[in-house]
Amino acid sequence: MKGTALLFEEYRGELLDLTHYGYITIVDEKGKVIYSAGDSNAMVFYRSASKPIQCLPVIARDIDKKYGITEKESAIFAGSHMGEKFHVETLKSIFKKADLKYDDLIMKPAAPSAAYANEERIKEGLPKSKFYHNCSGKHAALMLTQRELGGDIKDYWKIDSVGQQEVLRTMSVFSEFPEEKVIIGIDGCGVPVFAYPMKNIAIAFKNLACIDTIKDDNLMEAANKFVPRMNLAPEMIRGTDSRCTILNSDPNIIAKSGANGVYCIGLKKERLGIAFKTIDGNMDLIPNLVREIFKQIGYINPEIDKKLSEIHSDIVINDNGTPVGSYKPAFTFEKHF
Repeated sequence: MKGTALLFEEYRGELLDLTHYGYITIVDEKGKVIYSAGDSNAMVFYRSASKPIQCLPVIARDIDKKYGITEKESAIFAGSHMGEKFHVETLKSIFKKADLKYDDLIMKPAAPSAAYANEERIKEGLPKSKFYHNCSGKHAALMLTQRELGGDIKDYWKIDSVGQQEVLRTMSVFSEFPEEKVIIGIDGCGVPVFAYPMKNIAIAFKNLACIDTIKDDNLMEAANKFVPRMNLAPEMIRGTDSRCTILNSDPNIIAKSGANGVYCIGLKKERLGIAFKTIDGNMDLIPNLVREIFKQIGYINPEIDKKLSEIHSDIVINDNGTPVGSYKPAFTFEKHF
């Protein structure tokens, strides 16, 4: 695809078997692109990487406090959880406290993710539930925003609802991009999904990491309250031993995945925003990409690097557990400084 860069190569034996193209953009605290691979102006749907931003209207209006939702519980508003027992218990607690109705959730019931390895994993064969859906925390936040703004809670998923319009405004403040230029689609869970240029997605995560640069005082205060909660309860952002949990366990990092190969990171001390997407939607290579990005920009955290390599190493393993090839980074950043 035009404007993409070759990010990773996949070898089977010594033969190049697969190639993975995409975009990577890194901005500094002023929103200037300083590293890139591929087109930084390419329009990309945020997918679930938008969740730490979409939930901020709840925090800005103290809706969480209004209903006694704890800081740890509220972290699931930004999560794409795996349906572990503690995720479901958290959602049930929020729904009870806030008098939300299960039947108002618009997604279809789902099974918990098979990806987690929790000793208390939910047994196979239990009925599917909307609470198992990885986006149910986001939907709870959207429902709360819609109701607080005076809209019909059953319309929380409609783009012309007061809640979704507030989400669009919030997304555009953080992304520093005009609302009227945003491309809007429908996400996998049924709510609107927003596309912005890659550099503006990176700017949004820079703003989450560098809260003092947010150009809205109320949202600045909301982010100041909420971002530490993602580090306080990183298991709410995805689940046991997941990439998002690992990265957000570093208090210097704010990180969130999106479907189809989208990933975003803010580095607080370095005051950087990072966004990337694989064009083929490959999610398995995200740990490898993060490790290589960190390596090239000189961000060093050996513990995080080790844990990410344990999730997905540089070795291709077949179904029998046999090493059969390797993954090799294929990009070198273009520097803009």
